[in-house]
Amino acid sequence: MIPFDFIYLRPDTLQEAVDLYTQLESEGKNPVYYAGGSEIITMCRAGSIQPGAVIDIKNIPECMILYVDDEKLRIGSVCTLNQISESKLFPLLQHSCGRIADHTNQCRITIGGNLCGTIIYRETSLPLLLSDAEITVFGGDGQQILPLKSIFDGRILLKPGEIIVQVHVPIWALSANYKHIKQTANEKIDYPLVSISAIWKENNLRIAFSGICSYPFRSAPIETTLNDRTKSCRERAEMAAGQLPEGAYSDVEGSGEFRLFVLKNMLEELLEGWENGTI
Repeated sequence: MIPFDFIYLRPDTLQEAVDLYTQLESEGKNPVYYAGGSEIITMCRAGSIQPGAVIDIKNIPECMILYVDDEKLRIGSVCTLNQISESKLFPLLQHSCGRIADHTNQCRITIGGNLCGTIIYRETSLPLLLSDAEITVFGGDGQQILPLKSIFDGRILLKPGEIIVQVHVPIWALSANYKHIKQTANEKIDYPLVSISAIWKENNLRIAFSGICSYPFRSAPIETTLNDRTKSCRERAEMAAGQLPEGAYSDVEGSGEFRLFVLKNMLEELLEGWENGTI
């Protein structure tokens, strides 16, 4: 039960949603957009946030699409992790979505919510960063299609009132060679100690990480190191672990030192699989 009253609105268009947000913000209602709602509901119950208005965007057609055309996979922002996983349209993203939370929550969590949420792991961002995905956003400046990397810095950087409408994945990524590895402290379905997504384009390894630092990231220096096949797999793994953008993350799930140990082993396993032709 949420222990306070709020206004609930369900617009039918993007413009209506943004107009409502602008109006409610001007009235001091502290509005939030709502799609899957799992994080918003939890935070409201805990008293972490107290919005005066909730704008449900699940009825907006542009946010509901999920299909492939001749150029791209197009995913609406309110598509759930389960919908994306069951579509099997992008295998790397399918595996990432399938390891986030349990099945019940996968049927509620949306890709837009995972990208924008406050939980630091945001694991759906990894395949998107690797595949040069684009994001359609809508707000006070109208609709824009932007490279994900231009507005992603650990999380999506949206202007007040902006909505993620769709994610676009280039067609080449859907059939690319890939690997997803996730290590958790206890259960198969849990927050990651380290989560790695990798994809190969023109026999070059692209790699992105969650859990090892306090935000998800893709690193050009680490990719350069891992693609240097003049060095052994172990040497490359050790060097890459020393190129993190910040110190290894520590929490109750695992210390930074332990996370580094896990990372090195995962990277060495990944590189050996590549070298041996088993990936």
